[in-house]
Amino acid sequence: MSGDSAERANSAESTETAADATGSATASASSGLPLDGVRVLELGHIIAGPFCSMLLADLGADVIKVEHPEGGDLIRGSSPVGNSSFNYVNRDKRSLTLDLKSDAALDAFFDLLDETDVVVENYAPGTAERLGIGYEQLRETHPDLVYCSIKGFNPGPYESYPALDPIAEALSGLMSVTGHEGMPPVRSGTSIADMAASFYGAIAVLGALYRRDRTGEGSKVTAPLFESTVSMMGYWLAYTEAYDDVPGPMGASHPNWAPYDVFETADDEWVFIGPSGERQWTALCEALGLDLHEDDRFDTLPDRRENLDELMDLLRAECETLPAADLVAGLREVGVPVAKVNSMDEVAADPHLRATDFFTEVETAEGTSRSVSVPRFPVVASGFDRPDSTDPPKLGEHTEAILSSLGYDDADIDALRRAGGG
Repeated sequence: MSGDSAERANSAESTETAADATGSATASASSGLPLDGVRVLELGHIIAGPFCSMLLADLGADVIKVEHPEGGDLIRGSSPVGNSSFNYVNRDKRSLTLDLKSDAALDAFFDLLDETDVVVENYAPGTAERLGIGYEQLRETHPDLVYCSIKGFNPGPYESYPALDPIAEALSGLMSVTGHEGMPPVRSGTSIADMAASFYGAIAVLGALYRRDRTGEGSKVTAPLFESTVSMMGYWLAYTEAYDDVPGPMGASHPNWAPYDVFETADDEWVFIGPSGERQWTALCEALGLDLHEDDRFDTLPDRRENLDELMDLLRAECETLPAADLVAGLREVGVPVAKVNSMDEVAADPHLRATDFFTEVETAEGTSRSVSVPRFPVVASGFDRPDSTDPPKLGEHTEAILSSLGYDDADIDALRRAGGG
């Protein structure tokens, strides 16, 4: 065990040997996945940090979630929605409890760091540094470490502001185009800003690992909620600047296409219809038994945009006479982009997702012994298959096993707990 700073400094030299000696503890050992053999320490909570490390776990990394012994991740046991969020973004991980304000726990953290390739953290700004585990502090002893910080903002005027997913959605302009004209702005129905930062963070980690393979040097990457969400608004920013026009709320429509919206059906369902070319527009009209494609008001796409209100009234009247299933089947048959707006229970039962083995079953972490279906990694590749998922960990479930793999015996683990560290 390394018990002080001097030992920590020396420990970097033995990283490769230590990793080889404890390879049997790695969850992804011999998986054949791209990140097989890569170890990730997650210092994360709620969505952004855990979602990023989950993506790395999907690619084969051994992810160890470091949690406080009292309560752990902030959304553990917080509410039905919080529990469900936790169970999804923390599958395929192991849980280690350490109180990083304790010297004994900090020593254990540095022991584990000797065998770690990547740290992912989404603490509040300055928290990791106050604990002594910020990037500049860790790189002194671990210069090959890849360190991913997910924050609200990149360094700059906003960096100290408190940040949540809706803060990024509001500042980025996403809220301004979401919802309906004349109504208050609304946030996305999922944590899109958190996940945007997570995706960029995971991509940057992969790039940093590739760079390390060539140079031997680690990196710090910062993945910000605000800037990541702004990047997803890029074509609207280009439009605003090029045409001096500010887009507003657009519901399910899009100003480039007409028709392109949701329509209510005879059985009170909603169906999205979006022909994106003249052939599809003609096919839509013929499938509905309408001659709108022969009407001068709707002859071309610019004509349809100019006379959109009249066009929508005519299409709505026809769609309201048809059951959703018939409308969808008829338009799919002639190649018109169409889909019923599914509720979440319908998504869970979707025949395509079930047939393509999209879902994985995990047992919830709340101790209810209930299995639920959650999405697997959505990408398929010829060189590797998606791994079978493991259950989200109970708090501290793997503490003994992880510490034992570092050479801690029962007496060492008991001493750590008596010192208030685990």
